[in-house]
Amino acid sequence: MTAARPLAGRGIVVTRPAAQAGPLAELIRSAGGRPILFPVLEILDSADLVPLVDAIDRLDRFDLAIFISPNAVLRAMNQIVARRSWPAALRAAAVGKGSVKELKRFGITGVLVPARSFDSEGLLALPELQQIGGWRVVIFRGDGGRELLGDTLAARGASVEYVECYRRARPRADAAPLLRAWARNEVDAVTITSSEGLRNLFEMVGKLGQSWLRRTPLLAPHPRIAAAARELGCREVVETGPGDDGLMAALLRLFAAA
Repeated sequence: MTAARPLAGRGIVVTRPAAQAGPLAELIRSAGGRPILFPVLEILDSADLVPLVDAIDRLDRFDLAIFISPNAVLRAMNQIVARRSWPAALRAAAVGKGSVKELKRFGITGVLVPARSFDSEGLLALPELQQIGGWRVVIFRGDGGRELLGDTLAARGASVEYVECYRRARPRADAAPLLRAWARNEVDAVTITSSEGLRNLFEMVGKLGQSWLRRTPLLAPHPRIAAAARELGCREVVETGPGDDGLMAALLRLFAAA
């Protein structure tokens, strides 16, 4: 390992969906590491797009549009720009910086976003969302998920509508190459970015892979994911900052210490 290549010789498992793994993989390569791509979530269109299209046609009636994830931005905004322009009076909010970045690509600026805790709790703590009686709010998200955000906004007097614009699935992937890499001691860390993805990973690698996974440093960008990993028996769980930059900074610290 050198200062210019701090991850030299390190194999890092990247579990983001295939279409979103590139930036983190490139950061790892630029530091001399070897990204091992193993997507644990597949992002698919919603089985029924009618509710999404209906909400898009009524966008003018909402005061606030919340995007739960970058995937929600991409799936919803692609449909929106195909049908209409963004209402000038409609304010946008997002749970994390990745969603803000994607919204900017579509020309949406001035987005409400948490300053520190990039989750529903962080968004709900913003001063702008305390007095919202009578607001009409649409929340773009994937299938399922936590209800805390909508329930809390409704309790504050808002009218809330969830719109599912994508669904998640467990990929049908061959875990054998990853297991062979583990057997050759070529896996030095695993990055995981959702609790659902973590559960998928455990199921996809089987019992042998689980034994290796529990002994491999696992990096997670949120306390809930880190807690889930510990509950599953992972021995070295590193809670990181948000996004790819947070994961990368934690990887550099981890192997600098090693």
